[in-house]
Amino acid sequence: MTSDYPNLSPMLEDLATRLEGELKYDTLTKTLYATDASVYREIPLAVAFPKSEADIQKLIQFAKAHKTSLIPRTAGTSLAGQCVGNGIVVDVSKHFTEILEFNAVEKWVRVQPGVVRDELNRFLKPHGLFFSPITSTANRAMIGGMVGNNSSGTTSIVYGTTRDKVMELKTMLSDGSQAVFGPISITEFEKKCVMDGLEGSLYRQVRETLSQPGIQKNIRDHFPKKSIHRRNTGYAVDALLDSNLFTEGGEAFNFCQLLAGSEGTLAFTTEVKIKLDPLPEPVEIVVAAHFTSINQSMKAAQVAMKHPATAVELMDKIILDCTKESLEYGKNRYFVEGDPMALLMIEFTGKTEEEARAKGEKLIEDLQAADLGYAYPVIGPDLTKSAWALRSAGLGLLANIPGDRKAVACIEDTAVDIDDLADYIEEFDQMMVAYGQEPVHYAHAGAGEIHLRPILDLKKKADQEEFYNISLDVAKLVKKYRGSLSGEHGDGRVRAPFIPLMVGEENYQLFRRIKYTWDPDNIFNPGKIVDTAPMNTSLRYTPDMVTPEQHTLMDFSHVGGFLRLAEKCNGSGDCRKLPGSGGTMCPSYQATRNEKETTRGRANTLREFLTLDKQSNPFDHPEIKEALDLCLSCKGCTSECPSNVDMASMKAEFLYQYQKTHGIPLRSKAFAHINELNGLASIMPGLANFSLSNGLTGGLMKSVLGVAPKRNLPQVSKLSLRKWYKRNYASLPGKSPAIKSFYLFIDEFTNHNDTHIGIPAIKLLKKLGYDIKVIAHEESGRSALSKGLLEKARKHAEANVVAFQDLVDGDVPLVGIEPSAILSFRDEYPRLVRKEFVEGAKKLKFHTLLIDEFIGREIASGNISANSFTNAKRTIKLHGHCHQKALSSLSWTKKLLELPRNYQVEVIPSGCCGMAGSFGYEAEHYALSMQIGEMVLFPAVRDSDAATQIAAPGTSCRHQIADGTGKKAKHPVEILFEALNL
Repeated sequence: MTSDYPNLSPMLEDLATRLEGELKYDTLTKTLYATDASVYREIPLAVAFPKSEADIQKLIQFAKAHKTSLIPRTAGTSLAGQCVGNGIVVDVSKHFTEILEFNAVEKWVRVQPGVVRDELNRFLKPHGLFFSPITSTANRAMIGGMVGNNSSGTTSIVYGTTRDKVMELKTMLSDGSQAVFGPISITEFEKKCVMDGLEGSLYRQVRETLSQPGIQKNIRDHFPKKSIHRRNTGYAVDALLDSNLFTEGGEAFNFCQLLAGSEGTLAFTTEVKIKLDPLPEPVEIVVAAHFTSINQSMKAAQVAMKHPATAVELMDKIILDCTKESLEYGKNRYFVEGDPMALLMIEFTGKTEEEARAKGEKLIEDLQAADLGYAYPVIGPDLTKSAWALRSAGLGLLANIPGDRKAVACIEDTAVDIDDLADYIEEFDQMMVAYGQEPVHYAHAGAGEIHLRPILDLKKKADQEEFYNISLDVAKLVKKYRGSLSGEHGDGRVRAPFIPLMVGEENYQLFRRIKYTWDPDNIFNPGKIVDTAPMNTSLRYTPDMVTPEQHTLMDFSHVGGFLRLAEKCNGSGDCRKLPGSGGTMCPSYQATRNEKETTRGRANTLREFLTLDKQSNPFDHPEIKEALDLCLSCKGCTSECPSNVDMASMKAEFLYQYQKTHGIPLRSKAFAHINELNGLASIMPGLANFSLSNGLTGGLMKSVLGVAPKRNLPQVSKLSLRKWYKRNYASLPGKSPAIKSFYLFIDEFTNHNDTHIGIPAIKLLKKLGYDIKVIAHEESGRSALSKGLLEKARKHAEANVVAFQDLVDGDVPLVGIEPSAILSFRDEYPRLVRKEFVEGAKKLKFHTLLIDEFIGREIASGNISANSFTNAKRTIKLHGHCHQKALSSLSWTKKLLELPRNYQVEVIPSGCCGMAGSFGYEAEHYALSMQIGEMVLFPAVRDSDAATQIAAPGTSCRHQIADGTGKKAKHPVEILFEALNL
């Protein structure tokens, strides 16, 4: 829709003052909302964050008055461009997040549309109930979006779709009036038909239209087969036709059947009442059947559907290969045998593991009898979560396909009858051969819906045309099988142009009449489902565009350059998960709930400004600086983002480039040179610590540097670890000969601030029989990296490569205590150093260990045993360092702490602590830093009794715990040393 007002800024300013929530129309906010998880891009007029129904009513009135539109948006459900448009994007994900009413007896719940599916189910679990549709995005998918798209998910073969669960919707109609839709009797329906106003006209239209035998026949003849429960093409008038108003014995008429799957084009939903299901049987197993061809797997899916499976999901070789390069999801490939072309994950549940396994074994017998598959590992209850995480990551993992050719969403939502599936896929694959395509196949085989994706470079005009041609040919093929072009992802912009082909022109015109009866002024999400633009317009990239190249200090050639790393983000929104879902990514979003603070938002900002940039310094954009400001460089996205969008490295490079134009702030210089400053302070540590801690001089330093007044500055140790080692190591008790030697990297934090940790670490390992070698070397460069002083960081990295490359190998590793410092060798060094140092850096990468890893491996090899430690009881709560969780594993630390026989360790399910090096010290970031700590970590620490020891490997984590809770956390090696039988 094009507004008649070329400049609405004055009107938007007035509207902003009248809303309880926010209305933003600055360049950055509009950029953030110009895309979703689809291939489309369109700059909106503004973005609204309403706080009340009154706000939504005012937005409707504004849109009508100024001939613009409203595009509703939640999260985690749009792949077809439903949330992209040039009107006002209305994001309800921030404030419409309440669970309003719950009835355990009648098994229903009433929620606002911004409630996240998994968050709702955490609330319901103690009551033995759950909302059953489960999308792969369930940890950030919101109920409003699930209703708008009629989402289904992996278990739809048992539980059905969202449409089946919606009981009642509270909405705002296009005239600003409020209407509640739910099941009504025939008598109530007739009363509705005589109502004045828009609501009455809706009931009159559906009665007059669907009562006509010709229209009824047309719907029944041209809609997808009724056996296909994933059917989301156009408006669900076939579901209304099945009501008792038009079909004898049908269920009560309910307009929710129409609104579910309508993509926000008919009304604006403010509340959703949904029915719930009892929790599934408590034990689940997964049969991971391996196949040498896609066709085999399709036939196997038909066999599986004759068994009581609760999910039958497909992953093909392309996706499985993408998992190999993922830090996080590569760990979950443990059950993959050989190199299958396809893999079916078939879930069975039972009251006991034996019962669930028995069901799985019967399927395996049938598959073997039919000569389908070559391996059938059974994944037990303890490991199914990680196996399903591999499947759920499918969408994001596809971004790991190298180069500009990507698996594109356009034909990914087709559904056919399960009995037609093998034939349909075989015919589809033959069609793709003609296009020279090797498409991706994954997802809901048991439901007859395979997510199929061609691999295209949408920067090229020829591929944009092929994008359309493939979509058209597949639509014709789906029509041949009377399937549904959209099973659960919706029509949006990508499939809506083919609706007349799928259901016939007469039914399409019926959809148009419905749309313009509900929404005469076309203010609700125009251009979706009906009257859409051509599907290969308004794409993210202009035809035959040239990707700009940025000259960077760090090496991003492994992904084709800096910009292509940002482009790897496909909008899947994994970074929008909340603290209850676990993991680290993305702490600033979890605290603020702002799209700007997601990895996706930051990647979109970088992509937009770097693609369109015409400046001499392409990084010189205040919008990029603002988007990256609250990135804590936690590295959560390095592993948890399925696309491996490494925002920490991108922020470091951005700061370096931006500071070329704007200079380096004093505070950044101070933090980047903390090692040198601590070295000076260590000359007179008593005086230095007095100056740091007293109110006058310490307060002055904080004020000058912009450090939060409430922060306690780290104290300088009386004796550096280097000096202590030189004076004392030779006299420490140990074993001769030593079990093993290793080089200890004395990082800048342990050397000057945490000597009290370094000393027991050395004593512990010397006592246990290890030879600890120390040489002269430089600091890690971590502080310089985090502040964008990349030339300084490179100098330290190259010096360390030279120092250690000829000393360290598989037998004599390099070991470090502080995670952020030692893991720089594993992560940044190979990309930071110049070409002549890369080979040495890569060698070190594979022989560098965190001290937790080193001890854990030695325990596993039998070189360290519980016999050396106390039998006393102790309870420990463990908080892991972000970099450790991203680049290593907290399991090593847990193994270390559980070595004493009666030590019990509970891992706190926290993400980032909020300190993140210097971030939490900075005055403007202090409040957010503490807010992040309060999400999970601080409450868990405060809830601990006095006897419980808090463990944290990271120096900044320990300071954050002290500042936030008043409790002292210890490094795990300190705790293990205290447990040593001396």
